[in-house]
Amino acid sequence: MSKLLERAVDELSKLPGIGDRTALRLALHLLRQDEEQVKSFTRAIDEFRSRIRHCERCNNLSDEPVCPICMDSTRDTTVICVVEQVKDVLSIEHTGQYRGLYHVLGGIISPMQGIAPSDLKIDLLLDRVSRGGVQEVILALNTSIEGETTSYYISRKLEGFPVTISAIARGIGFGDEIDYADDITLVHALHNRRAL
Repeated sequence: MSKLLERAVDELSKLPGIGDRTALRLALHLLRQDEEQVKSFTRAIDEFRSRIRHCERCNNLSDEPVCPICMDSTRDTTVICVVEQVKDVLSIEHTGQYRGLYHVLGGIISPMQGIAPSDLKIDLLLDRVSRGGVQEVILALNTSIEGETTSYYISRKLEGFPVTISAIARGIGFGDEIDYADDITLVHALHNRRAL
């Protein structure tokens, strides 16, 4: 195999979810593309990597110091949804059902991975809440032990503020079977039950 092709495949296979076969297909696809298309592709990635920044208010990704969501005057500024990563913002935004603001922690507390509360943007969240105007903080973190630990830690830090602290509902997903659900999921499902 060509050393240049081998190098391209090696670099592409470093992307998450891309194995050697897919990397080879992508490399060959790029080779078949018009040279200007490939240059445009590489410029976009290079510009993205060098110019992207974190929003100074919510820690979301942004082209400017403050992201478009924080700048949107139609958003409900009294509600902040706390998420682990930027991809969680994208998932919630995709539903079109939430019109409040966000706060991206940049991870969750995980002693096993060496991630302490000080490594996350929890202080930035506390600063936002301390300025007033926030009435509710929604904790929308993953349902892992680390996610639950992070939610508990944040809720304890927010205890002195006049805000409602809520969490997204957890339980059995649509189409899931009860006998395959773990104990924690069943407890959440029973606890978060609703009237029909």
